[in-house]
Amino acid sequence: MAIKFCPKCGSMMVPVKQEDGIGWKCRKCEHIQAVVNKKEVVIKEKIKEIVEIPVFDADKTRDELSTIEIDCSKCGGKKAIWWIQQTRSGDEPATRFYKCIKCNHTWREYA
Repeated sequence: MAIKFCPKCGSMMVPVKQEDGIGWKCRKCEHIQAVVNKKEVVIKEKIKEIVEIPVFDADKTRDELSTIEIDCSKCGGKKAIWWIQQTRSGDEPATRFYKCIKCNHTWREYA
């Protein structure tokens, strides 16, 4: 099966069932194009709704963030908030950040 791109916006189109058969639909601008050759498209699975992935929100309170028991090198505190962020290229591991609950000292740990 060939990949089809939208003539209007250039995004990848996906096959969809229509009343009169099968067509191509752009996922971005929703442009629909009829299929001329019915053998051109074979639908093997239904595409499900896109699920939104929660993103770290700096405005969250400490109770809403993940905490870990770890020693703070600045004040000796025993608990910190942690998060993971991709700071290097995609083929490198992510960097773990910690923020002490007691003194707000922030440090990072490379994997």
